[in-house]
Amino acid sequence: MKENKKNADEKIVREKYLYHNTELLLKKYRDVVWSIEVAAIQNQVSLELEMDCNLDNFLEMSYASGADLSGVRIQEQMRIMERNKKMLKMIDAAVDILRRRHVDGEAYYWILYYTYFSERPCRNTEEIIDLISEKTEYMSWGSYFNRKTRAIEILSNILWGFTSKDCLAILNEFV
Repeated sequence: MKENKKNADEKIVREKYLYHNTELLLKKYRDVVWSIEVAAIQNQVSLELEMDCNLDNFLEMSYASGADLSGVRIQEQMRIMERNKKMLKMIDAAVDILRRRHVDGEAYYWILYYTYFSERPCRNTEEIIDLISEKTEYMSWGSYFNRKTRAIEILSNILWGFTSKDCLAILNEFV
């Protein structure tokens, strides 16, 4: 009996941890996109000033000549940018799965989009709800917050995975 309670408590702690990690990741999404864009521009300008060529030409010439770029500042910056882009692609792919496969996927998508992903952040919750209502059905404040929590929970399961015991309840929500 104690073992079941301990397992249940551990599951609750794990789910809260994953939920908060996912929520934090979503809150940082716009910042990461912005950082990638700024870093790309900075790298381009820096390379043009130092080498008098654009990044694509520099990399093409480097690879063609067999130059070893390991340890070079530009190579490290490119590696970091690539890693960040891959992270964003993983998030985008998980959101796409949520949108296409979940029964409430379309509504969840717009909730996440206007809350975390849109290029321009909304001014407040009321604006988010108004924009979501244009895409789906009208949503009250309470409904918005409940559905946002559920959307993050499901996205968290897609991103971080879940145990086979959890699968049945989640799979039942998908078409």
